Amino acid sequence: MNTSTQQVRLLVIDAEQEGQRIDNYLKTQLKGVPKSLIYRILRKGEVRVNKKRIKPEYKLIAGDEVRVPPVRVAEPNELPSAKLSSIQALEAMILFEDDALIVLNKPAGMAVHGGSGLSFGVIEALRSLRPESRFMELVHRLDRDTSGCLLIAKKRSVLKSLHEQLRLKTMRKQYSALVRGQWQAHVKVVNAPLLKNVLQSGERIVRVNPEGKPSETRFHILKRFAEATLVEASPITGRTHQIRVHTAHAGHPIACDDKYGEATFDGKMRGLGLQRLFLHASRLTFRHPVEQKDMTMEAPLDPHLQALLNKLDSDKS
Repeated sequence: MNTSTQQVRLLVIDAEQEGQRIDNYLKTQLKGVPKSLIYRILRKGEVRVNKKRIKPEYKLIAGDEVRVPPVRVAEPNELPSAKLSSIQALEAMILFEDDALIVLNKPAGMAVHGGSGLSFGVIEALRSLRPESRFMELVHRLDRDTSGCLLIAKKRSVLKSLHEQLRLKTMRKQYSALVRGQWQAHVKVVNAPLLKNVLQSGERIVRVNPEGKPSETRFHILKRFAEATLVEASPITGRTHQIRVHTAHAGHPIACDDKYGEATFDGKMRGLGLQRLFLHASRLTFRHPVEQKDMTMEAPLDPHLQALLNKLDSDKS
């Protein structure tokens, strides 16, 4: 059964409540309301303190007047048949949101959409978190095992504009990848045509092939380690598995790539605790279709990946 508060509430903070973060205070006032919804109403400015927008980390002061909006709690069966917690966890991964678009720091291991035996993906989860949004579509895609910046349009006109930026190559995507061995400084660009093959199992394998589509990735060295290099990869084209295949083609496969990796190197990285593909969409630059201003969004590196870099740094000879 759906429950909701019926009207706006104005609450005054007393001395005992002083010092609490506003997000923690709201959790006590809105019992049964998912944390994801609490952070959403905070981000959208529906919660006000002394008639002003505040951030989740704002600490309350005695005498503050808190505006709490009406809140609707959705029935669990309104969400896809998946763990509610994993869907709601995406709320905390949103880097930016307005009426036009969402920029998400996609977690590794989650597909961008359902299919191939998966009941749901990022887009289905976001639609369930935003039932009021009539339109929500992926602007581009990330591999299931890749984390980082993912752009979602909330209007058809926005989707069209962002697709045009992709077509004109004015949208810039930059990735961080840990690759085997010492990347050669003079290798700044890999131009190698890619051909996609779909196996009988449905698995997609991409190979460098003269009959493939033209593909270009630019590389920049970020940091060297004893047996690996952290590189920044900027794909100019957007082919399936492009960065993964281009690094392997250059003789430097990405750590723990189950399709294109190298077993000995991957074994060493797993021995240091790496449990996923080390490929992260770190930065996304585009022009906001409505505001008409340039935006650069950065997704922080997964702590799991950062922990590996710290270990490599301490082992560096």
